[in-house]
Amino acid sequence: MTDKKDTTEDQKAKDNPNLEQNKKEEPHSAIGKVISVGFIGGVFWSALAYLAYSLNFTEISPNLILQPFALGDWKEGTLGNTISIVLIGVVSIGVALAYYAMLKRFQSMWIGIAFGAVLWALVFFILNPIFPNLDTVYELPRGTIVTTVCFYILYGVFVGYSISFDYNEFHSSAES
Repeated sequence: MTDKKDTTEDQKAKDNPNLEQNKKEEPHSAIGKVISVGFIGGVFWSALAYLAYSLNFTEISPNLILQPFALGDWKEGTLGNTISIVLIGVVSIGVALAYYAMLKRFQSMWIGIAFGAVLWALVFFILNPIFPNLDTVYELPRGTIVTTVCFYILYGVFVGYSISFDYNEFHSSAES
C-alpha cells in the first residue's frame, strides 16, 4: 500500500513545474552565443596581451586601437588600455559574427589557427597605415612579432572552436 502512495507522490513531483529539478534551461540563440563568445574572447585575450605588454613581452599594447583618434594623453595609460580592452571586445563581436557566417561548419582547430593568422596579417599588414604608432612588421622586434602572432592564433582558436563546436553540437542533437 505504501508503494502505491510513493509512486503517486513521485508522479506528482515529476509533474510539478515549480520544482527545481523540473525546470528546463532556456535555450540561447545561436547568434547570442556567438556574440558572447566574441566579446569574452576579445576581452580575455586583449587583457592577456596587456599583461604581456606590462611584462615587456611585446611593445604593442591594446591601446593601439585608440591610436588613430586624437583623444589626449589618457589613452596611453591604464585607463586607455582598459577602455581599449572593452573596445576590442566589442570589435571582436563583429569578428566572431564573420567567423560564424563563413566558417561555422568546420570543427577543426586548424581552421581557428588559420583564422587567427589571417587576422594578424590583416592588422599588421593591411591595417598598419591607420595605426600611426605601429612600426611595420619588418621593423618590429622578433619577440613582439612572436608574441602577437601567438595571441592572435590563440584568439582564433578560442573563437573558432567555440563557435564551431556549438554549431555542430546543436546540429548533431537536432538530427538525433
